[in-house]
Amino acid sequence: MADKMRLDRFLVEMDMGTRSEIKEAAKKGRIRVNGEVVKKTDGKIDPEVDQVTFDTRLIEYASFEYYMLNKPQGVVSATNDNVHKTVIALLEDRKRNDLFPVGRLDLDTEGLLLITNDGDLAHQLLSPRKHVDKVYYAEVDGMLPEDAAEQFAAGITLSDGTETMPAQLKILNKTLDTAEIELTIHEGKFHQVKRMFEALECQVVYLKRMSMGPLKLDTGLEVGEYRELTEEELYQLRNIKNVERES
Repeated sequence: MADKMRLDRFLVEMDMGTRSEIKEAAKKGRIRVNGEVVKKTDGKIDPEVDQVTFDTRLIEYASFEYYMLNKPQGVVSATNDNVHKTVIALLEDRKRNDLFPVGRLDLDTEGLLLITNDGDLAHQLLSPRKHVDKVYYAEVDGMLPEDAAEQFAAGITLSDGTETMPAQLKILNKTLDTAEIELTIHEGKFHQVKRMFEALECQVVYLKRMSMGPLKLDTGLEVGEYRELTEEELYQLRNIKNVERES
């Protein structure tokens, strides 16, 4: 049995409105608990037992939610933004109002993005003390050096002097001044993939994240589509081994 919680808190968490909006809705008889109209929202309910309806809609409780999104370009990896649509706004079926993206993808970057409200899991995936692989596919303009893979394996020095951890570069296709590559990095510095190639005097013109740790982008998801994680995917994410960064 879940811990009891205030009705207004329950409805706020389930993204049914602000506390004041919910209070007004209750006064108008729009909220029922186990079939009975409730005019005050400061009472407590058991979210896993009591049935709460809002305008006849049954509100199902979810303590945590986990979504895989195939992020499109032009959408910002944030919970709120005054200019661009956010990745959260794409999740039309979400129950909770406290979801956030785990890490970020640039505005013009596509691909795998995990969205949840599980702060502990997010910390496990983003902690600098863990070597969580992030695999990207990229299309690059410029003359990629013949020893590019070796340079990435040794760690790239960015234009501001920042040293990156060793990374694995796989060249999928290459011409004189373009390349298609797969890159595996183990950290998440700001604009890192783009800056690593800029250090080699090349420019990333298309970037897509394919995986993060054991979580791989579902090839059945079109750009902009999402789905909930499977139990197996959650199990794998929760059991990432802790690998301390070498000092």
